[in-house]
Amino acid sequence: MAVSEPIMLSLERFGEICADPAPLIYRRLFAQHPEFEDLFAMDTDGGVRGSMLTTCFDCIIGLTEGSRLPRFELQSARLSHQGYGVPESQLDDMFTAIRDTCREALTGEWTPAMETAWAEMLAEIARMGFTPA
Repeated sequence: MAVSEPIMLSLERFGEICADPAPLIYRRLFAQHPEFEDLFAMDTDGGVRGSMLTTCFDCIIGLTEGSRLPRFELQSARLSHQGYGVPESQLDDMFTAIRDTCREALTGEWTPAMETAWAEMLAEIARMGFTPA
């Protein structure tokens, strides 16, 4: 089984279980970083949160497919979030919140292969730090 398969299987099953994962993921993220919630004060309709989450899922899927585009998207996000006072390392916490929420939703269906694949992908994301010229 390719490393990407367990990630995609976990996301597919997560989507079947949870029609709208955004509230669960952001609840987890804000519990870890309460200061982030203030950054969304003007996001009254959840559009910004939804857009960010879609971008994160696109990055995850792109990475599992071997695309180089997520690298550029992540570097761009790291740069743009510096303006909001979000350190690079904390930007990665969004991906961890996605994994942890997915793992919790799948409970007994979460496999060691999923755990390993997600850990490898999160490590890869961390290595994609923004390096200014």
